[in-house]
Amino acid sequence: MYDMIIIGAGTAGLTAAVYGVRAGRRVLVLEEKVYGGQILSAVEVENYPGIRRISGYEFAENLYRQATELGVELKYEKALKIQEKKGEKLVVTGRAGYPCRTVILATGARNRKLGLDREEELTGRGISYCATCDGAFYRGKDTAVVGGGNTALEDALFLSGYCRKVYLIHRRDRLRGEERLEESLRQKENVEWVLESRVVRLNGTERLESIAIDHKGVEEELQVPALFVAVGQEPDNRAFLSAEELDAGGYVDAGEDCRTKRPGIFAAGDCRAKGVRQLATAAADGAAAALAACAYMDEIRLTEGAGTHR
Repeated sequence: MYDMIIIGAGTAGLTAAVYGVRAGRRVLVLEEKVYGGQILSAVEVENYPGIRRISGYEFAENLYRQATELGVELKYEKALKIQEKKGEKLVVTGRAGYPCRTVILATGARNRKLGLDREEELTGRGISYCATCDGAFYRGKDTAVVGGGNTALEDALFLSGYCRKVYLIHRRDRLRGEERLEESLRQKENVEWVLESRVVRLNGTERLESIAIDHKGVEEELQVPALFVAVGQEPDNRAFLSAEELDAGGYVDAGEDCRTKRPGIFAAGDCRAKGVRQLATAAADGAAAALAACAYMDEIRLTEGAGTHR
């Protein structure tokens, strides 16, 4: 019997694990792929309090080592569902079922796709959702980034150091990212702005060869062997909670205390409905969720003890 099972080994999940095990609880983290989450793709992190500069990989590695050295168990299994029986919970994976007292959802969010024909087919063959992972493959070539938020700006900045030219495509006439990032990008001579435009077609046989864009009703073609997609994210919570427990976008309806509408289940990080999704807020959520889970277990223990005493 685990006190706490955490689904997801990103910043929020591993932070929750650290707080849980330091509170004397038996903690299991279930992760489908690899620990670290989205921060792994960050070349440099400069906005985490107390750390002047660190790579995303190093940050994730440090957090993983901290958690495991404290005694957190981590299993690489995909959580499929949560079952409940007599106040206890059972987290079911493809291999086993793990009983526990509380569950913390730290499932994060996955990259949103453009929804174009052949997008899946060309993923890994010119279509990418991680510039830092794949950008070096296109050194000296023309590439394109689609999106208008911080991720798109960071991707374009990163690619500008490798590529001959970077097209930044956004459907509106203004970007949504931080002004500092936009100013840095505008100083790059090899970045071309393609605003009020959207990608409408992907061209190529075995690999991406070009993209068609619609600019104010006029279709144009850009000869690029790579398109980096940064148009936002979407959560993956529907396997664990009902529609009534999620908001319209599929994010978990939980407040700053990270408590969901279902007793004993908490949500932390990018999977939770909130206005700001940053590394610092993911860590804050992890701490809040773990402490709330500990408080919940104490409440249940006191309630059961009072009932026995009576």
